Amino acid sequence: MRATLSIAVVGGTGQEGSGLALRLARAGHKVVIGSRDAGRAAARAAELRGRLEQGEISGAGNLEAASASELVILTVPYSAQKPTVKEIEAALQGKVLVDATAPLVAPRVSQVQLPETGSAVAAVQRMLGERVRVVSAFQNVSAHHLSDLSHEVECDVLVCGDDRAACEVVIALARDIGLRAFHAGPICNSAAAEALTSILISINRRYKAPGSGIRITGVAADTAPAAARN
Repeated sequence: MRATLSIAVVGGTGQEGSGLALRLARAGHKVVIGSRDAGRAAARAAELRGRLEQGEISGAGNLEAASASELVILTVPYSAQKPTVKEIEAALQGKVLVDATAPLVAPRVSQVQLPETGSAVAAVQRMLGERVRVVSAFQNVSAHHLSDLSHEVECDVLVCGDDRAACEVVIALARDIGLRAFHAGPICNSAAAEALTSILISINRRYKAPGSGIRITGVAADTAPAAARN
C-alpha cells in the first residue's frame, strides 16, 4: 500500500459510504465518516470499528470531516449531491474530491435518467472550478459486497477526471482495497458510469442478484490490484 492518507467519506453513514470507509480503514488509511448529524456519524464509526481487527475510523459533521482530510469521497444520494458540496466547498479547495454520485431518480432508479448537463459529477466539477480536482469513481461497485469484508468484490472501477494525477491517486486507492481500476477518460465520460448504475440495478432485479458488476477485459495484467500482484 502507498502512504497512509486521511480520507473523509461524506455520506459515510449510508451503505455505500460505510462499505468504502470500512475497506479503506482496513487498508490502513485514516478515515473520517461525515454526516449532517455528527452524532450519527460517530455512532456509525464506532459500529464499523467493531468489525475491524485494526483500522482508524472516526465520525464528524460533514464540514469538519472534509476540513480534517486530505481527500474527500462523496457518497450521498443524487438529491443531496449539490447541497452537500456547497456545504463543504470551502474545505475542498486544493483537494481531490472523489464523487460516487449516480443520478438515480425514484421511483424509476432502474431507468437511466442522466441530467440535462449530461453528467452529475461533471456538473460538480464545473460548479467548483479548477481549485478542486473532481474525480468520478465507484458508481458501479455494489454497496452490499463492499460491506462484506469476506467477499471479493467482482467489479472493476471506472475512474474519470480531467486531472490525470488525481485519477491515479483514486486508482491507487481502489487497488489498496483490492479492486481493479481504470482511467476511463475525462470527467464528461462519467455519464457512462453513472448510467451503468441504473443498468446494474435493473439486472439485479431481473436476476435476483445482490450486486452485479462490470469487468474490463483485454487490458494488461499490470493493472491488477497491488494485493493480487504481491
